[in-house]
Amino acid sequence: MARSLNIAATGMAAQQTNIEVIANNIANLNTSGFKRNRADFQDLLYQARGLDVGSRTSESGSVMPTGTQVGAGVKAGGIYRIHGQGALIGTENPLDLAISGRGYFVVNLPNGVTGYTRAGSLQLSQTGEIVSTDGHTIRPGLTVPSNAKQIIVTEQGLVQARIDGQIALVDVGRFEIVTFPNDAGLQSIGGNFYLATPASGNPTTGGAGDIGFGTLRQGFIEASNVDMVAEITALISAQRAYEMNSKVIQATDEMLRTTTQAMR
Repeated sequence: MARSLNIAATGMAAQQTNIEVIANNIANLNTSGFKRNRADFQDLLYQARGLDVGSRTSESGSVMPTGTQVGAGVKAGGIYRIHGQGALIGTENPLDLAISGRGYFVVNLPNGVTGYTRAGSLQLSQTGEIVSTDGHTIRPGLTVPSNAKQIIVTEQGLVQARIDGQIALVDVGRFEIVTFPNDAGLQSIGGNFYLATPASGNPTTGGAGDIGFGTLRQGFIEASNVDMVAEITALISAQRAYEMNSKVIQATDEMLRTTTQAMR
């Protein structure tokens, strides 16, 4: 009977993980480029109490149709990132860029590691270089002339500057965009940045608008893809599951108490 205590405890631990994932999704409802996560669970090992399923029950060849397996509970099998497109929100800021479709901006992080992000709230450094909100260089390293009165970014990622007194636009460069075979394999490190891992595969570098790559939208940011209604529904379901597992523990405790009293 004590086994049910352990089984219910694994259920409570699993739902605690589930609630933590949901809480993180809700907390990042307004985080630019955030991708929601989903917890996935697996049942634990089973123990046979008697004959296994398929065991012979007679010399004539009869077999056990179901067996008497009892499970040991549940565990978190993984936490998956859902890389669906977030809504594009207009900001009228020329350095706000949203990727519509597949792809990530490439960022030179201060520790020498290459980071990847969907958050396109970009800025100009003191030298006119286009950088992330934290001041990290966006590859390939684009510097806007100090006398530019307008910055234009095409859907193909080409950056141009309009200079006072000049009719022709000045080409500044083109943003690098990368894609991965398995976006879910990227490692989140906070700050809206991801790192490549063996699970994500190696990045493929290209330009916005190339085959297999998304396009850029100037004056927009990509909102979080978290659906508040879906998250609240999942939260209520997780809470109910947690309560049911706690009731199993209470019921088992009462049964053990009854058994103890009966043996006195």
